[in-house]
Amino acid sequence: MTKKVIKDVQIETPEEEILLVSLRASGWNEFSGQKNVKEALKIAITAAKKRREPIEHILLYGPPGLGKTTLSHLIAKEMGSNIRVTSGPAIERAGDLASILTNLEKGDILFIDEVHRLNKVVEETLYPAMEDYALDIVIGKGPSARTLRLDLPPFTIIGATTRIGLLSAPLRDRFGVVHRLNFYDPRELTEIIENAARKLKVPVDSESIKEIAKRARGTPRIALKLLKRARDFVQVKSSGQITLPLVAKALDMLEIDELGLDAQDRRYLKAIIDKHQGGPVGVETLAATLSEDIGTIEEVLEPYLMQIGFIKKTTRGRVATKEAFKHLRIKHPEEKSSHQQKLL
Repeated sequence: MTKKVIKDVQIETPEEEILLVSLRASGWNEFSGQKNVKEALKIAITAAKKRREPIEHILLYGPPGLGKTTLSHLIAKEMGSNIRVTSGPAIERAGDLASILTNLEKGDILFIDEVHRLNKVVEETLYPAMEDYALDIVIGKGPSARTLRLDLPPFTIIGATTRIGLLSAPLRDRFGVVHRLNFYDPRELTEIIENAARKLKVPVDSESIKEIAKRARGTPRIALKLLKRARDFVQVKSSGQITLPLVAKALDMLEIDELGLDAQDRRYLKAIIDKHQGGPVGVETLAATLSEDIGTIEEVLEPYLMQIGFIKKTTRGRVATKEAFKHLRIKHPEEKSSHQQKLL
């Protein structure tokens, strides 16, 4: 008998995320991209169902917006399991974790977003729960303190993180299935946008879909946001179908260029080029220059810029590449020196 999949949100969800929930893939056929990850997960799910056991603990990592949460819900649906959703920062004390774990039923899935942000005490409480399906609770203090072990029903933890390097080795090793999600190519994003447009009942032509996919930075979440912004623009400035000229105007208004770079990305690149002669420059110096925290730079700005080859990380710091200079229509120092030599 298949259980109903329940989403139990333990954290405050941003308004934009609530809007995007309705567009989330509801089956494997709707989930475009990540072909190798999907195949591996299907095999793990099928094997677990044949053994009539919960699937092994799963760790999904990669840049934000690539579908880690969606995959977790699809896994729960395929396993016929309830899913509980929480996040690392929301579990502040070991008692919070104990409350969640003791309410799980056999075969349930606990999805922990930002699992790298679990504090040390909570993480250590999680170890026996993941390995032995047991929860060790300390009763009392001082010499009279004693440990009580509670047995838990077999369950699965799915952890998601954008920074796998911040996970401690003991926690990382307790996940039996580990997969990295990669950026999507334009064809895969086109399929995602087409499905979303049908669900939103938004008339949009193929050229507009391709343009949105091209500017979506290889990220489905961004593609869906751009589709929504284009829809808003058409509803206010025009009527009827979303067309390429209207999409171009909407995205230009949002300062999103043909490669998907926004004003913040260009500000980051110009900080390296204009204020630090193209680099190398340390991330701490860049953070101070931009008045941004290091986490935002490393997790939000740099992954896509590195993927498209606009910056390089070296032992001495970040360096802007010739492609970045060209995109911003700024002469590279080598071109300037070559021009000066010709003049001499």
